[in-house]
Amino acid sequence: MIDSLPALPTASPLRALLHEVFGYEAFRGPQAEIVEHVSGGGDALVLMPTGGGKSLCYQVPAIARQRAGQGVTLVISPLIALMHDQVGALDEVGVPAAFLNSTQDWEQTEAIERRLLAGQLTLLYAAPERVGTPRFLGLLDTLAAHGQLSLFAIDEAHCVSQWGHDFRPEYRQLTVLHERWPQVPRIALTATADATTRADIVERLQLESARTFISSFDRPNIRYTIVEKKEPTRQLLQFIERQHAGEAGIVYCQSRRRVDELAATLASHGLTALPYHAGLPAEVRRRHQDRFLREEGIVMVATIAFGMGIDKPDVRFVAHVDMPKNIEGYYQETGRAGRDGDASDAWMAYGLQDVVNQRRMIDESPAEEDFKQVMRGKLDALLALAEATDCRRARLLGYFGEHYRGAPESQLDASTPSPGRLKATSAGAGCGNCDNCLAPPEIWDATECARKLLSTVYRVQQQSGISFGAGHIMDILRGKRTEKVVQHGHDELSTFGLGAEFSEAQLRGVLRQLIAVGALQVDAEAYNTLKLLPSARPILRGEQALRLRAASAAAPPRERGRRARSATPPPAVAELDAAGQARFAALKAWRAEVAREHNLPAYVIFHDATLAAIAARAPAAPVELEGISGLGATKLERYGEEVLRVCASA
Repeated sequence: MIDSLPALPTASPLRALLHEVFGYEAFRGPQAEIVEHVSGGGDALVLMPTGGGKSLCYQVPAIARQRAGQGVTLVISPLIALMHDQVGALDEVGVPAAFLNSTQDWEQTEAIERRLLAGQLTLLYAAPERVGTPRFLGLLDTLAAHGQLSLFAIDEAHCVSQWGHDFRPEYRQLTVLHERWPQVPRIALTATADATTRADIVERLQLESARTFISSFDRPNIRYTIVEKKEPTRQLLQFIERQHAGEAGIVYCQSRRRVDELAATLASHGLTALPYHAGLPAEVRRRHQDRFLREEGIVMVATIAFGMGIDKPDVRFVAHVDMPKNIEGYYQETGRAGRDGDASDAWMAYGLQDVVNQRRMIDESPAEEDFKQVMRGKLDALLALAEATDCRRARLLGYFGEHYRGAPESQLDASTPSPGRLKATSAGAGCGNCDNCLAPPEIWDATECARKLLSTVYRVQQQSGISFGAGHIMDILRGKRTEKVVQHGHDELSTFGLGAEFSEAQLRGVLRQLIAVGALQVDAEAYNTLKLLPSARPILRGEQALRLRAASAAAPPRERGRRARSATPPPAVAELDAAGQARFAALKAWRAEVAREHNLPAYVIFHDATLAAIAARAPAAPVELEGISGLGATKLERYGEEVLRVCASA
């Protein structure tokens, strides 16, 4: 706490400020404690899931401190689109804000700098690359000299860590903020960081004395489904057409080529699908992102180049047709679904080749061996999640060190200090909203099959002195005399034909799961061949039984309290009577016009929930608009009369 600062607002005035500016009656979860701490000059590290309200954790303190005469808040943000939309949203609620980025010419930049130095801004957004430039540091020096540098907010703070899923070297230079202006409080925020990444954030940003606030990582409105990859394009089409026709979604692919092919295929089936990857011209990427944010029912097919800072609230599904690198990436990407709290899906198809590809990318990377080892551990945790037969949500939360409510603490494996080692949950401890809970997978005793596979890998290497890939091992075990099998004399092995009763799908499933439990390793340097690991010994000796999920399981039912198709509106809208539905439709049409005029996504003007609340109330006078969530003082003054007009004419 800085003793020389003017008196700052306490919790109650901060709540009043929240209502006045943003139109919300109360803070959610730990927001109140964070806002009070930061408004009072304290440093903070905030871990809060996507859609949990991270922005308010620095925007409310920024407004409070500016009103107390302490000047501007600098927000370090990684993406231009995010800056544009957040500044637009702040303008809509009457908070003076601006951004500095590469889209502006020199004249525009100078105009913003003049506003900054004149004390006319409450928040300034800037990319980390700009923050480190001599000119920008000079601006901050001038502000600090006049006591007008109020707060540093570092968004997407996991980017500072080499262990994070989206490391950006330019974030490392942000240590200059504390070194040069130690009296200015800082808040670092992220939606995704395991214990290792958190420790790295604290060290890199010198936040050792900061308070850490960790919200629940649970997103109960998201249903998690992971399926065995067979025909991924067909599986994806079936998933979208049956469950999310006409709705907005994101499909993640590993390669640019796959993005282009899949976007074209989806479009040929009548979906409005757009590609997005770093190989497209910047103007095309910008246009596609703008359409996704501003139009309804767009499916964005993308590499991981797309997503950070996407605030679109009504993304109804996120699908992965290729496996991500780690759970952090998976959680961050799936978290872009259902920011409005309505029912949404996280769907992924994965197979043996995904495991092989991810292992190869790690092994062939130029990184140091200790870094590769950490990345392998993170991939192993994701494989364990994919192969799990118990509650996916409990495992996902367990990775981040959170005990799922109702899951006993003893389920955490105390033998390992790292997160992500969640043991199988007991019956009844499930979430009821993942595929394993809704349609428990068939479990079979794969011990003998696993022993035969491992024994074949061992005998092949013993006889030939070299390793072979998965397909060749399966051919031997199933008794197939292919040219390669006969050429190497592997039809003479004692295990030849011993697994004839197992289908190729079963064997692939067992191989995949043996890799997941660490009994086998894919050697990328030796043409993706299989190698035995020490963990295979107890399985080979019959000392360890393996009960694994069957090659495929039934898809979970979509009904039972969830929207099955896009024709069904979200709950807040579905509850409206016929007249209310008409008012809601009219308000949406009016909102779309305003959004186009302001060059902003529609949800920045008003969320659907706010429009639904207005439609339900059927206001006839300004006083009847008061107290509606999302209608702050500025929006009430700016749009109140128009809203009443639209409601009256509907």
